[in-house]
Amino acid sequence: MTQAATDERSIIAPEMTILDIVSKYRHTEAVFKQYDDKAGVCLCCEALFFPLKDVAHRYGLNLSELISDLKVAAKGG
Repeated sequence: MTQAATDERSIIAPEMTILDIVSKYRHTEAVFKQYDDKAGVCLCCEALFFPLKDVAHRYGLNLSELISDLKVAAKGG
């Protein structure tokens, strides 16, 4: 598999819900747990069906930082 194919498979977009991401990339659950303190809630409990862009806005999170961390986790890193 080429690097481009690997990158394409691990794309996490702002429109994806937490459920979409965790279902597709199990390692990302740990990232959401790390962001729980910043958000002040359990994101997987309170925002499972919300798109990332809405989660970031609602809980005052840096969207690009969150997506970057999720991409690393999605690649198994």
